[in-house]
Amino acid sequence: MFFETRSLTKAFGGLVAVSQFDISVNEGEIVGLIGPNGAGKSTFFNLVTGVFPPTSGQVVFEEKNITWMKPHQVAALGIGRTFQLNPLFGDFTVLKNVTASFHLHPRSSILDIYFNTRTHRRNEAYIGEESLKVLHLLGLEGVKHVLAKNLPHGYQKLLGVARALATRPRLLLLDEPLGGMNPEEIDFTLKALKKTREQGVTILIVEHNMQILDLCDRVVVISFGQKICEGTPKAVREDEQVIRAYFGGEHAP
Repeated sequence: MFFETRSLTKAFGGLVAVSQFDISVNEGEIVGLIGPNGAGKSTFFNLVTGVFPPTSGQVVFEEKNITWMKPHQVAALGIGRTFQLNPLFGDFTVLKNVTASFHLHPRSSILDIYFNTRTHRRNEAYIGEESLKVLHLLGLEGVKHVLAKNLPHGYQKLLGVARALATRPRLLLLDEPLGGMNPEEIDFTLKALKKTREQGVTILIVEHNMQILDLCDRVVVISFGQKICEGTPKAVREDEQVIRAYFGGEHAP
């Protein structure tokens, strides 16, 4: 199995935020983890990426137990993520934000950088080219010279995805990529994420917006920290437990 969690549990005092949670992702899939606000979705991501230690259970990536690894160790294995609140460099351009993320995997030594060697100049040119490819993939090349703080909300969200892709992840964790977007921005983002999967990136998406179902191969639904449903987007839309969790008995759209 490419990625899975086994009975993953996190309790904060008497509050169990995630309870005995199992999920699996095959390489090349887009899997959605959806649920109402406060269901435990972001806590789950923080457990996977080492931000929070679990109370019990395991996180397994490519058959390796990574449960107790620190965030930088998880990232080094090839797991990238975005955040609900985008940690962008507001006074950097879009392009500079992405090149800064490429530098998390330095190709030049300190001496190369200090003396501005041919190796360093060649590596900087490579990073610039690769950054432009990422921006083109996500449709951001037209705003590459705009300061991040001046971007519309939807573009800021996509820039967060671009920065995560610059870390060269094999598994990309997207934390509410549609949050706060208008319908036009949502449509643009869904198209961009489809292109990302076509580049061979496996994606696990946390969302409460059910429009994300249109993007997913499989969907897992979480409510009050527990899995209540798993299946195809169509099956999830029609599941009575999901309808109750989201709409209190109303029919899903």
